[in-house]
Amino acid sequence: MKHLPLDNLETTLGHRFADRGLLEQALTHSSFARESAEQPAKDNEQLEFLGDAVLQLVASQELYQRFPGYQEGELSKLRAHLVNANHLVQCAGELELGDYLRLGRGEEKTGGRRKKALLSDAVEAMLAALYLDGGLLVARQFVLTHILEPELDRLSDTEGEVLLVADHKSYLQERLRASGRPEPRYELVSQEGPDHRKVFTMQVVVMSAENATEFATEASGATKKAASQLAAQKALEILQGSHG
Repeated sequence: MKHLPLDNLETTLGHRFADRGLLEQALTHSSFARESAEQPAKDNEQLEFLGDAVLQLVASQELYQRFPGYQEGELSKLRAHLVNANHLVQCAGELELGDYLRLGRGEEKTGGRRKKALLSDAVEAMLAALYLDGGLLVARQFVLTHILEPELDRLSDTEGEVLLVADHKSYLQERLRASGRPEPRYELVSQEGPDHRKVFTMQVVVMSAENATEFATEASGATKKAASQLAAQKALEILQGSHG
């Protein structure tokens, strides 16, 4: 299969490359480079290295600005979630990046255009190409539009005010430990409804450093785990508000 014209990809990206060679390199897998005997081609591995650094920088700056109440550990976990390979592969799928890759015969035969590792690497390499050709603002816009904002929107609540992080209970425990408080205590307040539609209400009790009750929050959910996560989220909101 021949790769698609790069004009199409540039249109999707909203950027015309002054140096088209950078985009070509970003989409060139090492298997293709090794087989290009007549005119040796550069593969995308070095660009991938640079693109990863640009991605980390842009994500770090965006999270730092968006969530001033979050501590370092919380920001690091959220960044790791946002820039993981699954989200890069999703980005590659939306851009149909696999159809633009230059692959060797072996990778072509074994479905290289759909391999997650190749696709996530190509996204990082393409980001580096955008950075080198258009500067940090162009690269930042790509990261925000195609990687960060779709997932941040999915993780946000309906009002877009509170980020629903993956594990509120762990974050709450880390925050309390960092401030010298004991671990939070979770208690079942009630369970109602028939067996197939139970509603559980859980309470989380936050203690002070002196081991006295500081405050408690409650939340309900279809499982004890879900209710506990929501109660922990409420506790985090209170802690963030008190340090805002």
